[in-house]
Amino acid sequence: MKYAVNRDDSRPIYIQLYEQIRTDIVNKALVFGEKLPSKRLVSEEAEISVISVEHAYSLLIDEGYVDSKQRSGYYVCFSEDGGFKRPAENAFVGHIRTNTVKDNEFPFSVYAKTMRKVISEYGEEILQKCPNTGCVEFKRAIKGYLARSRGITVSEEQIVIGSGAEYLYGIIIEMLGRERVYAAEKPSYEKIEAVYKANGVKYELLELGFDGINSVALKATDASVLHITPYRSFPSGITASASKRQEYLRWARDGRFIIEEDFESEFSILSKPEETVFSKSRDDNVIYLNTFSMTISPAVRIGYMVIPEKLISVFNRKVGFYSCSVPVFEQLVLSEFISSGNFERHINRVRRKKRKDIKKRESNL
Repeated sequence: MKYAVNRDDSRPIYIQLYEQIRTDIVNKALVFGEKLPSKRLVSEEAEISVISVEHAYSLLIDEGYVDSKQRSGYYVCFSEDGGFKRPAENAFVGHIRTNTVKDNEFPFSVYAKTMRKVISEYGEEILQKCPNTGCVEFKRAIKGYLARSRGITVSEEQIVIGSGAEYLYGIIIEMLGRERVYAAEKPSYEKIEAVYKANGVKYELLELGFDGINSVALKATDASVLHITPYRSFPSGITASASKRQEYLRWARDGRFIIEEDFESEFSILSKPEETVFSKSRDDNVIYLNTFSMTISPAVRIGYMVIPEKLISVFNRKVGFYSCSVPVFEQLVLSEFISSGNFERHINRVRRKKRKDIKKRESNL
């Protein structure tokens, strides 16, 4: 199978190659267990450097589409029909907590400067009542950030701002209904179960395997809503493989929904952020959830969710009357962080530090 790159394309060559091979794998032109052509062969046929091919293959490994076997080559380890990735020798290198929350926090000097700028530019506007789903400026900034960094393309109408993940859990329950059965990972963040219990809904805890929720448990559940943290689930540190994420999406067909909590994925040390379940969904049935507690500070109780288009009218009818629980001022400050590029520069700085720390640790072994 031959690959070619477009040198007039603004995207890096290795990204073009990565996307072509990934498409072939997803479309089953390359099937589970099949060996990929050697880096040198691809390099010669596409007339690109071996380094570019190596970068593309590394991304495919990072996301669980391909596995590398020493002295043998690269093999497809993704299958929509239940194939799975075997644990690689360094499978949990990316899950090592190399930084404390304090290391991840946004620089206070920039925070203070941005607050002063917002007060100066907006004046008394920061005292105005906020629209129920959040400030337009903030939602517009989040929309652009998600498109750039997470491959999520949505309208501002789909974005809802709230004071942290726990608050948004409750809103989701009211929107989807208390008559449903909800399922979450076992183990999982303790407040997920606590919120479901407090809201009086039936819920199940599904055992985690090495690459996500156990397939047998997933098939057996009576739940119609699945709450997942596919990137480094807490406290297990397990990241769902590409095959497992596809399995979640298959499960969610026929009127079921997924709540995808993308906590801390921005600080992945991988060369490309993990793909979201939301961006891979074709059934408009995934609710995406994230917060700024880790990327800015635990003191910033601000989160957001992206709801499927088909739930917009349901949201407006059932819970759209709730006032936004985040002050206008705080939303405008975060909006300025994102729009100015300071937020993404901060994330890149932390990711570089994480990689540097891991390399240092490996050199000392």
